[in-house]
Amino acid sequence: MRGGPRPEDFETNPSTPITGQPTPTYPAGARKKGVGVRTWLVLCSRGQAQTTEVGKHAIMRRTGLPARDLRILDPLLSYPSTVLGRERAIVINLEHIKAIITAQEVLLLNSKDPSVAPFIDELQRRILCHYRATKPKEEENYEGEMDQAQGGGDGTPLLFGDEAKKDAKQSLENQDGSKVLPFEFVALEACLEAASSSLESEAVRLELEAHPALDKLTSKISTLNLERVRQIKSRLVAITGRVQKVRDELEHLLDDDEDMAEMYLTEKLPAESASESNRDESYLRANEDAHDLLMSTHSALSRNSRGTHTSSTRSAMTNKFDVEELEMLLEAYFVQIDGTLNKLSTLREYVDDTEDYINIMLDDKQNHLLQMGVMLTTATLVMSAFIAVAGVFGMNITIELFKDEKAGPTRFAWTVIGGFIGSIFLYVGAIGWWKQKRLLE
Repeated sequence: MRGGPRPEDFETNPSTPITGQPTPTYPAGARKKGVGVRTWLVLCSRGQAQTTEVGKHAIMRRTGLPARDLRILDPLLSYPSTVLGRERAIVINLEHIKAIITAQEVLLLNSKDPSVAPFIDELQRRILCHYRATKPKEEENYEGEMDQAQGGGDGTPLLFGDEAKKDAKQSLENQDGSKVLPFEFVALEACLEAASSSLESEAVRLELEAHPALDKLTSKISTLNLERVRQIKSRLVAITGRVQKVRDELEHLLDDDEDMAEMYLTEKLPAESASESNRDESYLRANEDAHDLLMSTHSALSRNSRGTHTSSTRSAMTNKFDVEELEMLLEAYFVQIDGTLNKLSTLREYVDDTEDYINIMLDDKQNHLLQMGVMLTTATLVMSAFIAVAGVFGMNITIELFKDEKAGPTRFAWTVIGGFIGSIFLYVGAIGWWKQKRLLE
């Protein structure tokens, strides 16, 4: 008997791909770091949440996403805000939300983050409302359907088989005939609202902190106030960059109708089901006629032509999608994000105006200091002239004034007084001349 894994070594769980092949479940403690096994929170179209641990390749088979798209959701890597529309899934990386949206479920990566808990509750509430609005009659038979979906007669789960695909083809009309959003747009709207609300709250909180700090800085320029304003400006630059990236991503989606058409996952389910049935039929036909080279060649050509026809049909169907519904949804949150960006731009202008005012105040003080320096320099120059006169009298030379014992002291006193008054006149004259030249105010 050839050695290999036995059927009982595998456990089929909700992460089973659409192909129906079981995903291996490793024993407890056998998972190692680096094998790509992560904890995902799965919210189905009925609003039920289930936590499962699967690897990267299982998620790729389950959602049809390439590895580079899953790398965007890696918490160990720093990627900007991104919204990607693919053939079978929508990749969401907005702020603290890292999710994959399909036509029938939502997979959240960082569900254990405390900041994501309110979003999960809101998303689950919206999914339940959507399910009740689109499928009110199935609530009575919900338990029976779950039992049938969880296993057939042999105990094999069928969550992602034909029954699940039929359930995923949800009606887009309410009980009263009004049109409702598809499942993927309901989840997308919840993600956009959570991200925009988070950025809006951060912007409001920063604005409430910034205005008192800036007003305090204008009244008193100190190291502590300058440090507070510097920190606020750093946070402002960081938040502005994040908001700008979300805005650019939404603007890019609004400018490209093909990208918006790719996000209509529910509309593409019938084409995917037909394509899979065609592939199954061609595969069985090829196995039956494998012994015949001519027939196998003919089958291969038929499969190629059929695949080309399916791709062209899907492309044509995608091109004729009416993206007005999604466009209106994205425009609403684009306007909200743009308003947040305008609010941050206004705050940035207020910070720049405060900086300009502080620089003007500092320049004015510097000018006053320079003027004081000019006045002190002029006074020092005049005093130097007076000191020079006093130095002449202090020399050991013969002067007639010193020989007159009666009138000498009086004349010496008048000489000192005259020199002092002369120095004052020189100083006043110099200051007047500086003001005339507009070097002093």
